[in-house]
Amino acid sequence: MNAKSVTFSRSHTLAAIGQGTWYMGEKASQRNDEVNALRAGIDLGLTLIDTAEMYAEGGAERVVGEAIKGQRDNVYLVSKVYPWNAGGSKGQAACEASLRRLGTDHIDLYLLHWRGDIPLDETLQLMIRLQQQGKIGRWGVSNLDLGDMQELWSEEGGADCATNQVLYHLASRGIEYDLLPWCQEHAIPVMAYCPLAQAGRLRSGLMNHPVVNEIAHNHQSTVAQILLAWVISHQDVMAIPKAASIAHVRENAGALDIMLSAEELIRLGSAFPAPKHKSPLDMV
Repeated sequence: MNAKSVTFSRSHTLAAIGQGTWYMGEKASQRNDEVNALRAGIDLGLTLIDTAEMYAEGGAERVVGEAIKGQRDNVYLVSKVYPWNAGGSKGQAACEASLRRLGTDHIDLYLLHWRGDIPLDETLQLMIRLQQQGKIGRWGVSNLDLGDMQELWSEEGGADCATNQVLYHLASRGIEYDLLPWCQEHAIPVMAYCPLAQAGRLRSGLMNHPVVNEIAHNHQSTVAQILLAWVISHQDVMAIPKAASIAHVRENAGALDIMLSAEELIRLGSAFPAPKHKSPLDMV
C-alpha cells in the first residue's frame, strides 16, 4: 500500500486516516456493529482511534475498550478531557475514569477537548503529571485557534504539544489562512475531525458537487474517498472520520491509495476556495 502517513509522538508513524468515535456508544443495539467496525479498521491499518470522555458520556470509550481487547499494542489510542476537568484533582480523576472505560493502563495521546476557564498552565501541569505517572504518553489540544496555540507555546513545556485536533474539510478551509501553516512550521500534526462535513450544514453541497463527483468517477472511487484524499494531501494532516460499519471503514481505508493530481487539487480548490482573510475557527 502506497499510503500517506503522519508521525505522532516523534516515533509513532501512523496511516494518515484514523478512526473517529463521535456518536458511538449511544445505542446498545449498535454496539456490536461499532466494535466490529473498529476492529476491522485496525486490521486495515487504521490504528489510531480517537475518542473522548464527552462522547456518549464515556459510552464511546467503553466501545473502544471492547474493540481493542487483546490488541492494545496494535493501537494508538487518543482520548480527550472536558475543559472543566483539565486541571488538578478533577483532571486526575477524569483520566483514570477514561482508562477504566478503555480497559488500559495508558492513553497514547491525551487532548484538551476545547479551551475553557482553567488556565493553560494548570492543564500543562496536569498533563506533565499524568505523563510522569505513565498514564499518558503525550498530550495535545483540540479546537485551539492560532492565538491560543501561541499562548500555549509561550508557557513552559507548551512546545511539547503533540497535535491540534480541529474541524477541517474541503468546504471549511479557514485553518489554511494561519493556523495550519503555523502548526506545520512548528511540526505539530493536525488531526482533522468531520473531514466529510459529517456534522455540518455543507455536507450535501460537498457530496453533490459536480467537480467532486467527476474526480471521484475518474478515480473509480466514492465521493467520500476523494474528500478524505484531499484532506490528507496536506502535509502532516490526519483525517479521523467516524465509521460505524465495516463497509464504511473499508471505504475510508481505500482513500489512502488515492493520489490526487496537481490539476485535481487546483480544481477542488477553485470549487471550494480557501478564505483570503482570518475567519473564526469552525467547531461542532
